[in-house]
Amino acid sequence: MARNIFARFTRGRPARAAMTLDGTALKSAFTAGYHWLERHKEAINALNVYPVPDGDTGQNMTLTMISAVKAVSGVEDASASAFMEQFSRGALMGARGNSGSILSQTLRGFNKSIAGKDTITPTDFAAALQEGARSAYLCVEKPVEGTILTVSREASDAAMKSASAGASFIQLLEDAVRVGKEAVARTPDQLQKLKDAGVVDSGGQGYVTVLEGILRYLKGEPVEPLGKSEREQLDGAHKGKVEIEEEFGYEVIFLLRGENLDVDAIRRTLNAMGGVSTVVAGDSQILKVHTHVPLPGKVLDYGVSLGSLLDINIENLQEQSLAYAEESARERGLTGLDLHRAAGQNGAHAARPPAVERLPVGVVAVAAGEGWARLFESYHLGGVVPGGQAMNPSTEDLLRAVEACPSDNVILLPNNHNIFLSARQVADLTSKRVHVVPSDSMPQGVAALLAFNHQADFDANAIAMERALNSVVTGEITHAVRAVTVDGVSVNEGDLIGLADGKLAASGQDLEQVMRDLLTRMDAAGHEIITLFPGQDVTPAAADAMAARVHEWFPNQEIETQRGDQPYYEYIIAVE
Repeated sequence: MARNIFARFTRGRPARAAMTLDGTALKSAFTAGYHWLERHKEAINALNVYPVPDGDTGQNMTLTMISAVKAVSGVEDASASAFMEQFSRGALMGARGNSGSILSQTLRGFNKSIAGKDTITPTDFAAALQEGARSAYLCVEKPVEGTILTVSREASDAAMKSASAGASFIQLLEDAVRVGKEAVARTPDQLQKLKDAGVVDSGGQGYVTVLEGILRYLKGEPVEPLGKSEREQLDGAHKGKVEIEEEFGYEVIFLLRGENLDVDAIRRTLNAMGGVSTVVAGDSQILKVHTHVPLPGKVLDYGVSLGSLLDINIENLQEQSLAYAEESARERGLTGLDLHRAAGQNGAHAARPPAVERLPVGVVAVAAGEGWARLFESYHLGGVVPGGQAMNPSTEDLLRAVEACPSDNVILLPNNHNIFLSARQVADLTSKRVHVVPSDSMPQGVAALLAFNHQADFDANAIAMERALNSVVTGEITHAVRAVTVDGVSVNEGDLIGLADGKLAASGQDLEQVMRDLLTRMDAAGHEIITLFPGQDVTPAAADAMAARVHEWFPNQEIETQRGDQPYYEYIIAVE
């Protein structure tokens, strides 16, 4: 049975003696961290260096956390280590994007630190935060200061300093959050690109937000999950995405009449039953109770033991959330197949049916858009995983595709810099031999595939494919979501912008002019082939007209057009 974690807490004042947390308490605390992160994910998404409409750090960290919450949805009365082992495993498998992958590694380090412990003290908690920060640094090949790495290290060091002085959980988390926020505020001084864009590091902000949610829970401040209307607002901000973020268990609400009702004791008991987002309000004779639990019957039985229950309402949160996601998708004209893919239920668009004969070397590629998916599938080398900007596949999605690939030797093409870390984690989760070729864009992925040699072995192909990445220059055209000056280019909100190999290169109101300026910056005249990949909203006629204009500007180059159907970007361009 968990020790009473609120027994000596008073709002805003540290506990006078050491306390411990068990798995049930940690579950409630980390779930509160997830809910607080979800509430702030759009603000975190907006902290994007480039003004492109696919800032997704908050999105990726939230989806990583919900995977962890899902993994422990049925866990009750667990030890601290048993809970954290499942929670960190869920985060690892659901990790999306580099920010989500780093977050999953902080949880993995936390788990490693408390291994074998039934309960943990404030010092244990602080040491686990420090081990999490160390694990995060180790997962990044070339760590950069001014990022989530810096923030996690400084926040965890502050927690340990506080715990060493005998602080309670509340005090050490208050110190960690305060120092973490200070570290986030300093990130623009450590990374010039953040200062130029006028933003702080988004991953660091997300990390501090999770800690703040945990702190709010420990202080007894409710952290309510998003309601339907709030999710509708977020859907508007994520127009064009399908986002199925499930709540698990049941929402239980009722009025309780009785005598000498103890509000604090009732709240503690509900939390010990696995309750999250618990709110108990009223007086000693009538209370309103709200909680989310995996087993509503236990809550009702407990309520009846205290008095009379009135106005009972029970909702299945998972079914409610999925029904809402499906309704939203239907309103946007998406099919069941779209939902299936977007939710990652099948992972691989993935995985082509296994070939009759196994391949000596297989390739799995990530692709955003039906046109790109068909292009990668045409190479018949292994499998394609749907995803890209703002739709990063999880580590589990990539793992599933690698396992489905008809080869024991698999080369993985992430085709997006924000998928690198999730891809690299796959190698530790499979018995297959996996090599990640660090393709930064889908044109780079195609260039890598062109270098693939069926007669060569695994190592030779990995080397050749990596060398081929520099044979193509990638251009992208989209709309700016805010005004900014980056890479020497000034942009107004709503402008068309062109990026060359990820750097801002052109801006303006006229699509043709931005295309011409971008191609000039890409030195298209010094290359042989220009291939245009129109996005999902570009008509074939408009694409043909643009190709004709490009031919007028660059008559000595071969101009090709292939459907990309990618979201967000009017055109992706390959110059080779």
